Amino acid sequence: MTEPPPSAPTHLLRSHSSFISAVAFSDDNERLYSGDGSGHVVVTSTRSLRTITSWYAHTDGLLGVEEWGNRVITQARDNKLHVWARIEELPASARLGGSAAQPNLPTPALCFSMDVNALNYCRFSLTGLPRNHLVKDENDSGLLAVPNLVDSSVADIWALPSCQRVHAAIGQAGRRSTLLSGEKSKTGILMSLHLFSASREQYVLTATSSKVDEELRILCAYESGEVTLRRYASVDLQTSVEGAGWEVIWNVKLHVESVMAMRVSRANDLALTVSADHLICRYDISSVDITPEITCVTHRTKHPGNASIAIRDDGKICAVGGWDGKIRLYTTRTLKPLGTLEYHKTSCQVVEFSRSADTVVAREEDESDNEISEDEKLNRTRWLVGGGKDNRVSVWPLISFQKN
Repeated sequence: MTEPPPSAPTHLLRSHSSFISAVAFSDDNERLYSGDGSGHVVVTSTRSLRTITSWYAHTDGLLGVEEWGNRVITQARDNKLHVWARIEELPASARLGGSAAQPNLPTPALCFSMDVNALNYCRFSLTGLPRNHLVKDENDSGLLAVPNLVDSSVADIWALPSCQRVHAAIGQAGRRSTLLSGEKSKTGILMSLHLFSASREQYVLTATSSKVDEELRILCAYESGEVTLRRYASVDLQTSVEGAGWEVIWNVKLHVESVMAMRVSRANDLALTVSADHLICRYDISSVDITPEITCVTHRTKHPGNASIAIRDDGKICAVGGWDGKIRLYTTRTLKPLGTLEYHKTSCQVVEFSRSADTVVAREEDESDNEISEDEKLNRTRWLVGGGKDNRVSVWPLISFQKN
């Protein structure tokens, strides 16, 4: 019989004075990023639970934060996206002891910024360049998807760090712009999106074997409750305007309310959405040869009103944060309930799993590695964090759930 998850968080972070709106782990599990409704970002060491750096990155609420190599991307309701130089770990002399804030902490240097459209409360999506994908600037190493600057129902893709727009108004093909027509989009505004690369078979006529390439795909969740998967089919053109070249693979509407949150597995093979309704919906996004009736599943829960969702790195377990403050755990394959974590008294706005032991990026060893045992490192790979309207970040070490 499966053991129940712990009944209380082992750690609480009280570094914020406003509601928590974004959390993220670094790839090596050394840093926990948290952002709040005032634009305040805190980076916490997962070893000592001390603050590494803390600064007001924006003038309005955070929508997303994520490490990108040796930089950190933040996005907020002030219609800005900033890229900062990453602050490294505190020196060993400052890592010992409790989690009290340190005076005179360093502030990250701002590398560059972009204007974005934050009307949607829609977080950015970041991915690396697909193989054989050419960009104008040879220094570009990533692609960033955000809602269009003027039309909140379509998406744009930008190359980083050059900040050149390579795809404009994805989702507009075949219809008039809602801005020019004055009409409201049938799907409503974008609520969440995920940009990723997928394998594409290109059969070469002069050869007996096939060549495997990668294509861009984007998964969009809308105010109407619809979810749409698109692929960029114009392989001979590296840029597009007005959504040209983007084909719809499938479009389904499973939610009766707006999609509040969407997450995609690390392997980019499945996605989950939650809403104000009592549904958790699962989508297979691993192939183009699919039909919605087979690959999209609706699971009815007894708990309406969900604000956030996260998927563990192995794609087997998910966590759902509810308006009631509870975090509920499920298997992703059958959506079987695994337990409920209760601490937050108001809405749990964000949830996030730490990087698993199989995917955590090892950093260069130094003398500080002697400060943490292998058991402690393994325990960190099982962390789940939640952030709520109570201004607190809760940390929960979970069991492995290996049989699920």
